[in-house]
Amino acid sequence: MKKFLFFLIISSFFISLSAKDTYNKGYFKKNGTYVQPHFKTKPNKTKKDNYSSKGNINPYTGKKGYKKYDD
Repeated sequence: MKKFLFFLIISSFFISLSAKDTYNKGYFKKNGTYVQPHFKTKPNKTKKDNYSSKGNINPYTGKKGYKKYDD
């Protein structure tokens, strides 16, 4: 029962995160570099909620944010 409850909590956490995300198709830059398809946070007026900002963790890769955000 505890495992099921834990799974339910974790699942709802990731579902709520995905509602804030937007999917980007792969594309080629002007210099010919290919950018893989990826998820990112929806654009808004703050940088505090970006996955790459300090204090955040990317739920898809598990990497910690490293960029300092503007207040």
